[in-house]
This record gives sequence, structure tokens and C-alpha cells, in this order.
Amino acid sequence: MTLNILAFLTGILWTQQLSQLPSPALLLIPGGLALVCGWRQNWLMVWLCCGLLWASSFGHLQLANRLPEHWVQKDLVIEGYINSLPQSHEHHQSFDFSVTKPDSGFPQKLRLSWYQTAQALQAGQSWQFCVRLKPAIGHLNPAGFDYETWLFANRIGATGYVRDNPVAKRLPDTVHIGRYFAHWRQTIANRMENALPDGPQLAVIKALTIGSQSGISQEQWNLFSQTGITHLIVISGSHISLIAGLIFLGLRKAWARTGILRYSPPQIAAIGSWLSALFYGGLAGYSIPTLRAVIMLSIVMAALLWQRHHSAWQILLTALLGVLLFDPLAVVSIGFWLSFLSVALLLYVSTGRLGLDHRWQHNLRLQLASSLGLLPVIAFCFQQVSLISPLANGIAIPVIGVGVVPVSLLASALLFIAPSLASHLLWLCDQVLQLLYQLLQTLASWPLAHLDYPEPPPHALLFSAIGILLLLAPKGFPCRYLAMPMFLPLLFIAPDRPRPGEIYLTLLDVGQGLAIVVQTHTHTLVFDTGGKLSQNADMGASVLVPFLRQQAIRQVDQLIISHNDNDHSGGTPSLLAALPVRQIRSSSPLWSQLPQGKSCLAGEQWQWDGVSFMLLAPPETGFAKENDNSCVLKIDASVNRFLLSADIEKSAEQWLTEQYGSELHSEVLIAPHHGSKTSSSAAFLAQVKPQWILISAAYLNRFGFPHPQVLARYQQQGSQILNTATQGAITVRSEGQQLLIQSQRTQRKRYWRLF
Repeated sequence: MTLNILAFLTGILWTQQLSQLPSPALLLIPGGLALVCGWRQNWLMVWLCCGLLWASSFGHLQLANRLPEHWVQKDLVIEGYINSLPQSHEHHQSFDFSVTKPDSGFPQKLRLSWYQTAQALQAGQSWQFCVRLKPAIGHLNPAGFDYETWLFANRIGATGYVRDNPVAKRLPDTVHIGRYFAHWRQTIANRMENALPDGPQLAVIKALTIGSQSGISQEQWNLFSQTGITHLIVISGSHISLIAGLIFLGLRKAWARTGILRYSPPQIAAIGSWLSALFYGGLAGYSIPTLRAVIMLSIVMAALLWQRHHSAWQILLTALLGVLLFDPLAVVSIGFWLSFLSVALLLYVSTGRLGLDHRWQHNLRLQLASSLGLLPVIAFCFQQVSLISPLANGIAIPVIGVGVVPVSLLASALLFIAPSLASHLLWLCDQVLQLLYQLLQTLASWPLAHLDYPEPPPHALLFSAIGILLLLAPKGFPCRYLAMPMFLPLLFIAPDRPRPGEIYLTLLDVGQGLAIVVQTHTHTLVFDTGGKLSQNADMGASVLVPFLRQQAIRQVDQLIISHNDNDHSGGTPSLLAALPVRQIRSSSPLWSQLPQGKSCLAGEQWQWDGVSFMLLAPPETGFAKENDNSCVLKIDASVNRFLLSADIEKSAEQWLTEQYGSELHSEVLIAPHHGSKTSSSAAFLAQVKPQWILISAAYLNRFGFPHPQVLARYQQQGSQILNTATQGAITVRSEGQQLLIQSQRTQRKRYWRLF
């Protein structure tokens, strides 16, 4: 059975790598193949074909839930209810919205924003909105969070915003179980805020009890990541299993003392712990990861309830099968792999072993096995590993899991019965979390507490997996001495770097903004850092820094902030906090007056590794408009030239044309001002004569960039055009006289991506 389930998993994994799903008619092929293999009793092929068939069918169902093309960017009146806790930002509120009307041919779940509203939105409220929607699309970069895949896996069929006309209308609350859960969570959140106003760790308590993470600051997330305890802050399988386990142990002892023999204590305890898992999952809003955890626990409790003897490995594999049947898209989630691999590692080091350890030795062995075993996967997914994770988790797991979570859940219940007692319990949890936070800060400040790590190649992961199995094997296991050599490919990763005289230029996908990374053989230049979306989110932290880590870049030699518009400079604080920056150049005094800052002036030039860099603008006299004062950089790499023009408009373009003339000629041009009609004048383009024009813009952005007139001008010039909105991040490699251009959406095409 083990190999059959793994074959089913393989079929699902194979399907999720497809760029296009097989048509319903073509699905008859794996169906027929499964029947033939079943007749011949080739069960591995049967399960493999069933995995492919199930994942493909499920994928077709989810694609049908997407926004139809004829409704894109149209004003639509919809009805439904808010099914997530609204998140407040500087200028808007965002929330998930379950649609009840129209109820057919329309996405069932949306992610909406409501700008400049004074409405006190609450989860569970029913509304009628006029909305403008676009397909569920996100930024796609070599590293960082894949928002588009997350939207698809979480059944969100479109994103958009609420329109002011016609005016939104509050509706009578509908009878719907999902609305009741949302209202319940909102009520608990409101009462917590009243019971613990201004609590420093209130956001963490809400995350642990009702799954609301919106109030956790970027600084807190960074600390949790650096110490390796992020998994303890989100409601996951570990939390649900822990609460269910405590309920199970308590009920089993209590029922045994009653003397009632008709039902055994383990059976009663299994029912009680299962109900507690359902309750806790409801508090978390029954997100997809929470539902997966509840399914896993349900299978474990079913085995106990039926009093069947099953090995721990059989139960784990059955839980894996149950999750895959419920949600074949689970395999695209990092949390899915971390959860199952963590449990598998714990079973590997604790089952079938001779001899008994002391409890502290056993717990230490489990913690080391989990932390060490997951390090290669964490390095591959996040390009950052925490060396103090075993110690931090050894402290945080009992504090949060055994202490804070049960007490917080008890306080949540008491909020409706004894508010005063609940307030004291929440205060106690807040104090404990503050002490833990201070301790984590101390641990994170230790030298080498956490390391940035380049993305390991697949072969390094394979060898390290073998090494982990050997290292954690029982004493006397053959070839254990080969464990450490297996880690060598993971330790010696040679990042791909340009040769002298060549560059790699990556135009990152930051939506409506600009962020460029230029790499030479031994140096790195960053040109702009993308925008700041809210107090806790910016493109520096979510896109730029992860990319630099993936490329094994540990310092930025030159940071050029072209001008101070948010979409070009908003990610700078996150970059400065994450990596050392040797020098900053900018036309804005805000950045040029920093200790390592310098004004950006025409005529400055330098050379790195045989590559020449020259600032063409702004002149010392400057221009009237801030956009025209943007830094303009020209790069000469062998026979290939690159022109980075930021947000200059026609006045600056005219000055550049008069000042430099044909010297502006470049093979690659980063489109001025994202393709705005106030830029890319015909005279300027005639001097640059670019072969390639790269545009950094958001998909269906509100400015209408790039403007159709500008696109027509580019086409008349004979240039080839690439846009991050439809291509994702774009990398240009100068290799000798050739230019090799790659885009993320071409390299990582999947059937759920719009482009």
C-alpha cells in the first residue's frame, strides 16, 4: 500500500507541473490505462494514473471558478458576505468575500480592497458591492512568495476593489454556515481587543487563537523567521495536534475513572479530541491548511476509534492519501511538505529503535531530528536558515504550545462567560509572550544565529536527504560514516555569476514600480527598490531581498535610487535592514544625505570587472519636475549597452538627446516611466534605437501603462517588447556578443497561470 500511495502522489505532482491540463476527452486515456493495468494487476500504474486523473479533474473544476474574460475590468454588482477578518491598511481595507449572487458562472470567492472608506467592516457582514475585478494574478520572480499560485490553491477566483458608484449597501445577514464561522471569529477578535487594549503581543495571541495574522509587524515576522519559529505562530497541524492531544489525554484519564466499560477510554478520548480539532479549525476560519490538518487528525482518531492496529507509518500514509483526495493542490504548498516531512522525521527517529532514552534525551533527539532534517528544504524554499532554531524551538514549543495556546483558548471561551477573568488570562499570555520575544531577540543577536543561503540545486537536496537518513539512522546501521560527505554538495554551492566584461540584468516583477539588479563578475548594483504597499509590506522585503539571497549576494556595492517616488524607493528601508550597502546614489536628498549617500549627477562613471557604468542624468542644474530629475544610468558590457531611464519624461529626454545624441544607442532600454505617454518621445527613441524594450508595469494597472500610443511607437522603431505584467521577472544575460533573455512566466509556466 505504501508504494501505491506514493505512486498516487507522483501522479498528482506530475499534473501540477503541466503548462496546460489535458482536455476532458484526453483524460479518457489515463482512465483507460488504469483499467488495463488493473486487469493485469499492475497496481502501481493504476494508482499513478488515478493520481493524474484526479488532479487533472480537480484542476479543471478550479479553472472553472475563475473570472470569465468578459467580466474583466467591468463594473459588476454582487452580493455575499465578508468571510475573513478585514485587514486595515493606510488607505484601504482588504478582505475575502464569498459571493452568493450571482451564484453560477462566477467566482465563489474574491479578494477585495475598499479604498478611502470609513465603514467599520466586520467578518460575517452581508453586503452588496459594485466591484471592478481582474483575474487572480500575482508577481512572479525567481525567489519570493508566489502569490498567484497561493490564490489559485486557496480557491480565490479574482481580485479587485469596491467602487463608489453605486454605493455599497449593507444587507440583512444571510443563513450560511460560513458566515456564522466568520462572525464568530470577528466577535472573539473584538472582545480580545477590548479585554487587552494596546497589548504588545495581542496580534500574536490573535494569530494563535483565531488565525488572524494581519496585526503582526514585519519586524516580528523577521524575528520569528530568524529564530525558526514561524511555524508556531500560524495555526497549523502542530497546534491542532497539540490541543487534540491534550484533550485526548485528559478525557482518557477522566473516562477511565468513571468505570463505564461499554465504551473504552481511548474511544471517548478520540471523539472528544476530534471535536476539539473541529472547533479549533473553525476558530482559524477553516483555511485550506487548517482543513488539511483536521483531515490528518481525523484519520488518526478514526484508527483509534475503530481500535484497529495500524503502524504509525500506515496512519501517516493514510493521512497523506486523505489530504491528497481532499485537495490535490496541496502539493504546491510549502506547508504541506514541511508538515509531512516533519512528522516522517519524528517517526523515523522514534519508532523501531532498541533501548529507552530518558525523556529529556528523547525530546532533544526529536527536536534535533526535526530541525536538522528540514534545513535543506528550508534553505531551498526560503534561502535563509536559522542555526539557533533547535534552541529557539526547544524554548518556544513548550511556552507557546503547552502554555500560551491552551490558556488563550480558555480565555477566548471565558470572554463570553467571565470577561474579567478572561482579561487577566490574556494579560498573563501577553506577559509570557513579551518575555519570550525578548529572549528570541537575544538569541537572534548571536553571531551566525541565522545565515542567508543560496538556493541549493536538486542534486544537492538529494544527497543531503540521503545524508540525513544516514545521520539519524540507528547505531550500527551500515555506511553511517557516509552521512557527513553527503552534505558536501549542499555546503559548496557555486552561484552562477557573469564572466568579466559581462553582466546579468534582472528586471524584477514588482507590479507598478521598478527594481533592477545588475550583476558583474564580483559586484552587484541595485537600481530602485520597488514600492511600499502598506506599513508591513513592501517590494524590498517580499521581492528584492529574497532574490538577492537566492543569488548568494551578501552585499550591495551600489544602490541607485533614481528619485523619491514610492514605487521606486519604497522598498529601500527593507533592503538596508537586510544587507550591507556600500554606497547609495540618488537625486533625492532623503537618500543622498545618508552616511554612505552621494548625489546622482551626470558625468559620473566607474568600472567593475571590465564593465563600464556612466550616469547620464540629471544635470547639476536639474529640471522642474521630479520625474525628470531621475537618475539615468548607461551600462557598457562588451558590445552590449543597457539604458536604465527610470521615470524621465519628455523634457529630460530632449536634454539627453541634445547632450549625447547617438551615444544613447543601447541594445536594451528600460522603458521610461513604465511606458507612459509623457515619455518615450520619437526623437529619444531614434537616438537609442533599442533592440529590446523592457517595461515594468502591473497587469491592468489603473494608469493604463504602457500607453497604446507608446507601444505603437516602440513597434514602429522595430523593437521587441517585454512587459513584467505578462512575463514576470525578466533576466538579460550578455554573453559575448549575444543577449540571452529569459522570463519567469516562460520558464515556470503552469496551467493555472494566466500567462
